[in-house]
Formats: sequence, C-alpha cells, structure tokens
Amino acid sequence: MLDVLLDPFAYEFMRNALLVGVLVGVLCPVVGTYLIVQRMALLGDVIAHAVLPGLAIAHFLGISLALGAFCSGLLSTFVITWIRQQSRVSVDAAMALTFSSFFGLGILLLTTLRTQLDLKELLFGDILSVTATDALQTGAIALIVLVSVKLFYKELLFLTFDKTGAEAMGLPVRWLNLGLMAGITITLIAGMQTVGVILVIALMVGPAIAAYLLVKELHWMMLVGGGLGAIATTIGMYTSYYFDWPSGPAIALVIFVLFVIALLFSPSQGLLTQPLRPRKPPVQP
Repeated sequence: MLDVLLDPFAYEFMRNALLVGVLVGVLCPVVGTYLIVQRMALLGDVIAHAVLPGLAIAHFLGISLALGAFCSGLLSTFVITWIRQQSRVSVDAAMALTFSSFFGLGILLLTTLRTQLDLKELLFGDILSVTATDALQTGAIALIVLVSVKLFYKELLFLTFDKTGAEAMGLPVRWLNLGLMAGITITLIAGMQTVGVILVIALMVGPAIAAYLLVKELHWMMLVGGGLGAIATTIGMYTSYYFDWPSGPAIALVIFVLFVIALLFSPSQGLLTQPLRPRKPPVQP
C-alpha cells in the first residue's frame, strides 16, 4: 500500500504536478466560494474562456502569456458591467454574450495570427508538463490571493451579502469588486495549466458547492472547499498515473464524485440523511 502512495514521487514531473495540483486545488475553491454565494458561478466560466484572446495576442507579441490572459480576463468583466449599466439586459444574458464573443475572438486570433499555441493543451491542460519554476509561480500566486482574502475578509463578506449596506457604510465597493475580479482572474490563470480552460471552472466551483452543502458559514465553506479541492486533485493525479487517464478530466470526475457524496450525506441537506433527522411535530391549531 505504501508503495502505491510513494511510487509517483520517484518522478520529478509527478512531484511538480502533485504540488501544483494541491496548490490550485486549495486556491480555486476559496475564490470560487464568492462566486457561489453571489450566485455568479457562470462568471468564472466566462473569465476562463475570455482569457483566450489575451493568450493569442501575448504569444504573437512575444510577451508574458499570464499578462495577456489577465488583461483579457479582466476586460471581460468590464464588458459585462458595461452591458448591464447601459441596458436592461440581465447579468446572465450579458455573461453568456461575453462568453461566446471572447471565446470566438480567441479562436479567430489563434487561427489568423498563426500562433504555435497548442489549443488542445489550452483547453484541457497538461499538468504533467509543469516545472519547478511553474510550481514556484503557482505558490506565489496562491500566497498573494489567500493573504488578500484574509486581509479583506470582512469587507468582502459585507460586500457579498449586502452590497447596498457596504456602499452606505462608505466601503470602496468599486475597488473591492475590481480586486475580487482580479483575484478570480489570477486564480483561473493559475488553474489553466492544471486542468485547462474548459475544466478549470469545475475546480473552482465543484468543491465550493460541495462545501456549501456541508457547512453554513463562509469561512468554513472556504476551508472545507479548499480541503476537498486538494483531495480531488491528489486523487485525480494518482488515478491519472495508475490508469493512464488524462489528468484534467480525471480531476474533474473526482470533483463530481465528491459533490455527489456531499449531496447524499450532507448533515442538513443530504438526500440520504433527511429521513434520519427528527421531524418537527405538526403545529396544533
């Protein structure tokens, strides 16, 4: 049994992949918690696909891919906000339009600029190709984002559940929103190499909604979600190693299994635990 656990560590690429997987597995659900409680999970999907034009342009110009992806992802959030402010279009419709437009533009740029970016790798990730330098960069991103969440936890909590009250209290709502969007974008960029553009949203949303079923307070949701994310990436990597499966889809499937377990056995909302909870006696007239 011990050999099964230790055998992957004999290879440097597996050590790097497991380290990056755990870092991203913790980071994504912590940030994704804000999307879940604000009922804005689709926004993560929008940003994940909206980075594609920035990647294509950055590669063509020979600049940092992360910088291009960050600018493009952040621009998509400004476009959504602008559409909402200038029209009566609902937020979900604005996000759907931005999602398809930016993704289409990204595919067009990848084709017309004739970049050498591997579209398959962008869409589905290649965690086995990460290096020690990538691991250090991911660790730095995780540290910055998690420390920022800790420092501004109360302000973001207020903003999340009572935006009007936050404005009345004089909090810098616009800057807090910008910081949150920047944090989401950076987190998605960090997760892209792990599971790719398409599946990174599973890592951001899946463990967070599983934690949402298990606990009631925001900080516990972050802690449990981060733990579930780390477990999902680790199990997914071991599954990928021993069964020769693609790592990104393996991680996504493990996340879904963890969510189903939470759905079945949640103490307050579980499908199988509901009959076990004592029923309240009927109110007498």
